[in-house]
Amino acid sequence: MEENRKKDHQALLNQGEENELEVFGYRTQNLRKALCLIASTLTCGILLLVFYWRPHWRVWANCIPCSLQEADTVLLRTTDEFQRYMRKKVLCLYLSTLKFPVSKNPKESVVADCHSVINQAVMKPELKIRCIHVQKIRYVWNNLEKKFQKVGLLEDSNSCYDIHHTFGLGLTSEEQEIRRLVCGPNAIEVEIQPILKLLVKQVLNPFYVLQAFTLTLWMSQGYIEYSVAIIILSVISIVLSVYDLRQQSVKLHNLVEDHNKVQVTVIMKDKGLQELESHLLVPGDVLILPGKFLLPCDAVLIDGNCVVNESMLTGESVPVTKTPLPQTESTMPWKSHSLEDYRKHVLFCGTEVIQVKPSGQGPVRAVVLQTGYNTAKGDLVRSILYPRPLNFKLYSDAFKFMMFLSCLGVVGFFYALGICIYHEVPLRDTVPMTLVLLTLTVPPVLPAALTIGIVYAQKRLKKKKIFCISPQRINMCGQINLVCFDKTGTLTEDGLDLWGTVPTADNCFQDVHSFASGKALPWGPLCAAMASCHSLILLDGTVQGDPLDLKMFEGTAWKMEGHGVDSCKFGISGSNIIKPGPKASQSPVEAITILHQFPFSSSLQRMSVIAQLAGEDHLHVYMKGAPEMVARFCRSETVPGNFPQEMRNYTMQGFRVIAFAHKVLNMGNLLEVECLAREKVESELTFLGLLIMENRLKKETKAVLKELSEAHIRTVMITGDNLQTAITVAKNSEMIPQGSQVIIVEANEPEEFAPASVTWQLVENQETGPGRNETYINIGNSSVPDGRRGSCYHFAMSGKSYQVIFQHFNSLLPKILVNGTIFARMSPGQKSSLVEEFQKLNYYVGMCGDGANDCGALKMAHVGISLSEQEASVASPFTSKTANIECVPHLIREGRAALVSSFGIFKYLIMYGIIEFISILLLYWQLQLFGNYQYLMQDIAITLMVCLTMSSTHAYPKLAPYRPAGQLLSPPLLLSVFLNSCFSCIVQIFAFLYVKQQPWYCEVYKYSECFLANQSNLSINVSLERNWTGNATLIPGSILSFETTTLWPITTINLITVAFVFSKGKPFRKPIYTNYLFSFLLLSALGLTIFILFSDFQAIYRGMEFIPTITSWRVLILVVAFIQFCVAFFVEDAILQNRELWLLIKKKFGFYSKSQYRYWQKKLAEDATWPPTNRTDYSGDGKNGFYINGGYESHEQIPKRKPELGGQTTEQHFWTRL
Repeated sequence: MEENRKKDHQALLNQGEENELEVFGYRTQNLRKALCLIASTLTCGILLLVFYWRPHWRVWANCIPCSLQEADTVLLRTTDEFQRYMRKKVLCLYLSTLKFPVSKNPKESVVADCHSVINQAVMKPELKIRCIHVQKIRYVWNNLEKKFQKVGLLEDSNSCYDIHHTFGLGLTSEEQEIRRLVCGPNAIEVEIQPILKLLVKQVLNPFYVLQAFTLTLWMSQGYIEYSVAIIILSVISIVLSVYDLRQQSVKLHNLVEDHNKVQVTVIMKDKGLQELESHLLVPGDVLILPGKFLLPCDAVLIDGNCVVNESMLTGESVPVTKTPLPQTESTMPWKSHSLEDYRKHVLFCGTEVIQVKPSGQGPVRAVVLQTGYNTAKGDLVRSILYPRPLNFKLYSDAFKFMMFLSCLGVVGFFYALGICIYHEVPLRDTVPMTLVLLTLTVPPVLPAALTIGIVYAQKRLKKKKIFCISPQRINMCGQINLVCFDKTGTLTEDGLDLWGTVPTADNCFQDVHSFASGKALPWGPLCAAMASCHSLILLDGTVQGDPLDLKMFEGTAWKMEGHGVDSCKFGISGSNIIKPGPKASQSPVEAITILHQFPFSSSLQRMSVIAQLAGEDHLHVYMKGAPEMVARFCRSETVPGNFPQEMRNYTMQGFRVIAFAHKVLNMGNLLEVECLAREKVESELTFLGLLIMENRLKKETKAVLKELSEAHIRTVMITGDNLQTAITVAKNSEMIPQGSQVIIVEANEPEEFAPASVTWQLVENQETGPGRNETYINIGNSSVPDGRRGSCYHFAMSGKSYQVIFQHFNSLLPKILVNGTIFARMSPGQKSSLVEEFQKLNYYVGMCGDGANDCGALKMAHVGISLSEQEASVASPFTSKTANIECVPHLIREGRAALVSSFGIFKYLIMYGIIEFISILLLYWQLQLFGNYQYLMQDIAITLMVCLTMSSTHAYPKLAPYRPAGQLLSPPLLLSVFLNSCFSCIVQIFAFLYVKQQPWYCEVYKYSECFLANQSNLSINVSLERNWTGNATLIPGSILSFETTTLWPITTINLITVAFVFSKGKPFRKPIYTNYLFSFLLLSALGLTIFILFSDFQAIYRGMEFIPTITSWRVLILVVAFIQFCVAFFVEDAILQNRELWLLIKKKFGFYSKSQYRYWQKKLAEDATWPPTNRTDYSGDGKNGFYINGGYESHEQIPKRKPELGGQTTEQHFWTRL
């Protein structure tokens, strides 16, 4: 019973998806609500503020748990490690509000689509639908399955037959109205956030609330100047944040605004063609595609062909051909009706239709699949509005430090309370004195100081043409120790140069035709394939399309003509015509008509066309693609016997190789071409030959990879290209150093009588030789592999092998990844999965790509750097306007400088709080404080100026071979704070006690007569405007004393000391003297302090509330401060920042890194059998601990795993977690 109640109370939303949420049902109770209202009133709104910060507390306080079926409020919790909560009200939609009657008969469907969740969501006879809105998506309650489900999309369970026959003729006007009410408008609306709302959100940040309390208290104690300065700085910080958020809101609003203003034509069952605004579209509507057209929704093409520019999704302005969904009788879900990539039938929201090709049966039609935020563009916008949080150590450690300082403040509070009670201080003086000590330890300038450091780094990156939409990730750049690179367009040039063709005849490769010779490509089946097998289109008289296709087509010297009058002679109306150009070789064929296309996709690694040669009755099929893929579809007798060797010969030289195949197709009726299945067309082909293309490295690539290698930052290539080509490019770019071994890992799926296997093949012909300098990629592993294993090794594998290893040899994956360098033929989903697997090994992963197929990996990585300026790069944290990888070391340098600056400022502000805390503890012993101007000098002239300028030191131009510390809670940093606190404590206590031993000392705060009697011994005469009575009485909050006069210069110089000591330059930042403003301010503050210490001006003493002392005492103060500086500088520089010393200590005491990749490196270095070479392992061996991972179901389905807690990052400032 209890289990059923719990099951009814909670459920999962978006199960198995990246945005999975737990949902809990609650019902509001009026009594609880009334009690919360009274409590909020009694606490002056503080309870409401707590509820704002903790929405789940609000739900728990106001509601009682109940089943989701009865809930009027739901509590949502993320299933990641952050466990973030959201509160949502359950809303009700009533179909009875529609203008036409809706049947209340439970047996009758509300909409014609039997798969639709709408039918199961309507409660009859009330005609009510319960729903919630979560992160812009609407979910309705499914009464049958007892869970919330998305609406605004056609269910994936629909088959091809359902889509054609249920929706092909359009919806009725009644069904449209029902769907509009339930699904909501087809609009991606990004509200331009009102300034007031943004302001309130910023001000209600827990840290700013704490800051407001602190400053109010200080102002009530007359400490006006510093409080005003902090208020001004905070206001500027808040205004800048609000301005930045507002600008982002406006940019995003403008980005999606056009999407909501498109006029569309739809087919309606009862009214025929109707024009309406795009926001009125619903899933199931049939769209008519005119010519050029911006798609306002996701739709599946059901009739005709069209060419689409998908740069918004892929980052490449390359036309993509879309084909109609086949009309099959199969009941399988339409996305899996065959092995084909379903995306080739789908037109995505935000993409632009640039050309349509009707089938001859009417206009080009598409069925609306998804609307609003359910679409591809909606998903992109949602990823910006609700970014995936990552857990960065710096911020979680900073939060812990803040808690420690708060606890220190509580200790101070009770200390002050005890002192006040002991001295019988009145309550009106006790309260402010105790609260001042409570708030002193947490510096109110902290959030502004850390933000300023990021702003400086952002400005420096902007000068280098690197733009950032997620500033908090800049600090993370400093921790990157592995960078993944796409190959084409990133490491190599975008364009390819034609090198030659290798035709085949009689099962043998023929002589190479070199394009460098200047001779035209001779006519033959290979020439015909190159001229016709592509996705190029003729747009405004210009041939456009994929750069590779363009280069290949130009090599034939043929020309393209649009579908015109002549096209009827050769084939079907609406097809492209290819004719020989003036420079083409002599051809017996007058023209080639492309009748049908099976488009290229990265998962299929091939494309094919059906074409007709002029004057012939039969048709031809031409295929091009990855050579190993094309050979699989050819008759074995037509593939040359030396095909693998020939392939290896070219790919080892770094050439891009494309294979072609062909067959004759006999068709009675040309109209049947549109209905042919791809599996039937792409079979029993004849192998035609190879096209060899040259892919040159960008000139910056080699130098950048060398720089990263010298900095001990691992580099990895993730590409969709051929494995051998990728290995060659890696060698040419020296990503794989000379003399290193390359081991190809090839894994195969289990077959009927054989288990899954993995083969380790050592690539021969390694350039090795005695005396060669070798570079090792085992970052952080100081031990060189022993002589028996030879030089270092790199694993290379294909996406297919990666998939098999993920599924069947999962325990082997970490061993491969710690030395895996080449990952070829990787699909977009596999790229994202690989980045995630590297993160699980505790690598900080950077991903650099040109935007095409890299978007998922760019978002998944800790730091994603897009080299594309297209809309797809919006989701990437960093975008470089310079399209080469030079941006990577720039970003790492700035990240390291920003991280070191953040640590320096944080340490300084901790020490500032502790130094002030110690001095106040001492002065409170005799119920004293520093004066306002004494505080002002320390807080504004030093601390505020340090916070504003310390971070402006530029990054060091050379990358160090190690990273800065990534944790605040590390031994060097904790020791630094602890030892400096000890030095400060010792010096201040010594000064506080030693001044009392001086012969001229008088307890001014108690015995004014004693002070006046001894005043004649001093070198100058100062009249003190005080009411000295001669009674030994303590006045709470008094200032004038020898103790304050002694402690103030010591603490002030101590603050300058720690600011200097914590401003470390090399190896991550330039030397401190290059930061002119910071150096000038420190020297000025030191000079001013010494001047005040030694000056004999009555006005200064009166204003600063000091007592004149003998010169020798002032000299002693300066000497003590100087000694403290020398000790602090020596300890920090020679001991705490001495990396060699810490490495020695770690080695001596056996401390090792807890990072998973370090663990595996150490373990594998001790394994005599690793790396395996020239052997095959099978799943089920047991000796390697292999096991079957059943979670992996398909090529593109990457199982969702809980991310590791270590080595992750966060988008939020740590104080938002209070």
